[in-house]
Amino acid sequence: MVLQDRLNDDLKTAMKAQDVLTKDTIRLIRAAIKNVEIEKRSELPEEAVIDVLAKMSKQYRDSISTYRDNGREDLAKKEEDELEVLMRYLPAQLSEIEIRDMINAAIAETAAAGPQDRGKVMGIIMPKIKGKADGGVVSKIVGELLS
Repeated sequence: MVLQDRLNDDLKTAMKAQDVLTKDTIRLIRAAIKNVEIEKRSELPEEAVIDVLAKMSKQYRDSISTYRDNGREDLAKKEEDELEVLMRYLPAQLSEIEIRDMINAAIAETAAAGPQDRGKVMGIIMPKIKGKADGGVVSKIVGELLS
């Protein structure tokens, strides 16, 4: 099933079940997708929809961090709940071990020797894990393994 069709079906289900959190979050997701479609002036392929979802998940994580830093646990909890709904539509997330294995393979492939080769490794690894892992986590692990 195409991701956008799944979002529409889940929205209908959430509306019937009066699940406000899921309904509102799916509406936010659909609005973000629609904004990109309007910007591109065409319907988005599945990969582009996943890119939009990955970008939204990063924004949610950043918001959660900001709210926690400012002592707004109530808003952080709301963002976490919405992030949880969003994650249903992203591909299965890679574990840290899987990410490390992929990074080690990329390091071997590029013959990276130190922190100066970070860009080479990130250039190879990011297209492979797009939507499957948080870029910040990947960057942190690459930094650890190259230092």
